[in-house]
Amino acid sequence: MSHTRRWEPTCPKLRRVQEVAQAKREERFTSLAHHLTVDALRQSYKKLEAGAAAGVDGITKKRYGETLEKNLSDLHQRLKEGKYRASPARRVWIEKPGGGERPLGIPTVEDKIVQGAVVEILNCIYETDFLGFSYGSRPGRNAHQALQALQTVLQKGRVNWVLDADISKFFDSIDHKELMRIIQNRVKDRGLLRLIGKWLSAGVVEEDGRRIREKKGTPQGGVISPLLANIFLHEVVDKHVHKWRETQATGEVYIVRYMDDFVIACQEERDAQTLLVELEERLRTHGLALNREKTQLHRFGKNWRGGGPGGKSETFDFLGLTHIAGKDRRGNYLVIRKTARKRFQRGLAMIGRWCKTNLHRPVAWQWAQLCRKLTGHYNYYGVRGNYEALVRYRHQVWQGWHNTLKRRSQKLNTSRTYTLLRDVFKLPTPRITHSEGWLCANPGYLLGRAGCGNAARPVL
Repeated sequence: MSHTRRWEPTCPKLRRVQEVAQAKREERFTSLAHHLTVDALRQSYKKLEAGAAAGVDGITKKRYGETLEKNLSDLHQRLKEGKYRASPARRVWIEKPGGGERPLGIPTVEDKIVQGAVVEILNCIYETDFLGFSYGSRPGRNAHQALQALQTVLQKGRVNWVLDADISKFFDSIDHKELMRIIQNRVKDRGLLRLIGKWLSAGVVEEDGRRIREKKGTPQGGVISPLLANIFLHEVVDKHVHKWRETQATGEVYIVRYMDDFVIACQEERDAQTLLVELEERLRTHGLALNREKTQLHRFGKNWRGGGPGGKSETFDFLGLTHIAGKDRRGNYLVIRKTARKRFQRGLAMIGRWCKTNLHRPVAWQWAQLCRKLTGHYNYYGVRGNYEALVRYRHQVWQGWHNTLKRRSQKLNTSRTYTLLRDVFKLPTPRITHSEGWLCANPGYLLGRAGCGNAARPVL
């Protein structure tokens, strides 16, 4: 009763690895590197984005593909002989929505190809190990499935408290030795472990040319970084919470995780508080820490809607949407989702800067680009119940575009421009792209048949 597609490897020979990993949960694989064939490297090359940024060597996918077969054959030979050397990632700094900058590491095309082939191999093992409530950067899963799972839990589960947690600087804090130790619980192939170690120790090259080697962190932007992060969090967070709610919880406990952001819904307040303390301690022992500014415990559920002596139901944000304990037209309990205020304002600010930067462009070109931006916004935030926010977003985008165009010339005919944008260059109408609501399945089945009913009670 899963709402996600089961992942299958593209190479038929890897299906045997997947079968063994599923049948033997404690099996340690000692022979995997021989699956790094020329065909596997070619498939990994095809999955690369054509317009992706180049690494430190300046070689793009198009340039690498001009002599693809020769390059892949040479790369395969170096992998067999152990002569392959990982290049440092090119570090680029981008602005964070809440202020500050976030580092991105861009590997070379050759490193991306090898990493993609290794990810295909490791997925055969870890996709059978990962628990159902993990959705971030996994094949066949996306953010909207995580949102749908969370809505099902909040709507149908016995939820009174929600712990909204976030790990501080997660990708920059992963300890390399601890990560390799966790991987060795399932993978003992020296060739594959040596490759992972090379990517972790290669370091990054700053914009000024300085090369930095660190013993912590995996660069965001690498092909293998999301999988390594999921492996680390599966061992540190997922397995701990899953075991804790089966043995120690006094009420129902649910969890939905998307990379380093996760939400834990509890029936009892003491379960949420106890779990928060244990998670802090467990993360600390593995070199991580919770972001106390973003980690909060909220009252949430139908029992808090009308307020009372305990307080009123609060709201929280997850994956860009604000979750509200409201009611439908008939007065029944309903979890409402709206575009988060920060995401709403950030999107408008970005489009406002874009309009000013491209003020000199033809109006038809600006209209085409704005249509693409709005369509992307609708595709993500077009969830059921969020139509009014989409209409308001479109109106403010149109208004900002119109006000920017009025600055093109002092002799501009304002009424003609208004009529032109209203009748000719119409922005796309908002639409709900994700009309599905919560799932018909029981929340316990959705999250691996744990955390619902008797599965959450202590084992007597």
